[in-house]
This record gives sequence, C-alpha cells and structure tokens, in this order.
Amino acid sequence: MDQVKVWYPYVGPCDPCPPIKVKTYVTPPNLYIRYQPPGLPQFSPQEALCRGTLWPALYSPYEGKNT
Repeated sequence: MDQVKVWYPYVGPCDPCPPIKVKTYVTPPNLYIRYQPPGLPQFSPQEALCRGTLWPALYSPYEGKNT
C-alpha cells in the first residue's frame, strides 16, 4: 500500500505564476483498514511510544520536504 499519492494540476495558459506541475500528498493508513482485525501484529511498548501507534499497519512515517 503506497501512502504517497501524486496529483497533476491543470496549468492554464494565462497563469501569472510559474506552474507547479506535480503535487504529492500522503493518505493516512487508517483509510484502508475498515475495522481492526483480530491478531493484528503489534510493536513492543517501547517502539510503540517512539512511533506513536501500537500497530505497524497504522504507522505512517513523517518525511519532511526540503524546500
């Protein structure tokens, strides 16, 4: 499951600013899990505190952009 999606916005011929031809956005993993299935793998308590979630299926790493 790829959490990063790509969007190609419309670039008009009379736009006054330089166009941004490709935009990306991240969808959270909880959009793809309808309910919590039994026996879902879990992080250790220490790792869960570091990652912010108990379940690896719901983990989404934050990757900042260098602008």
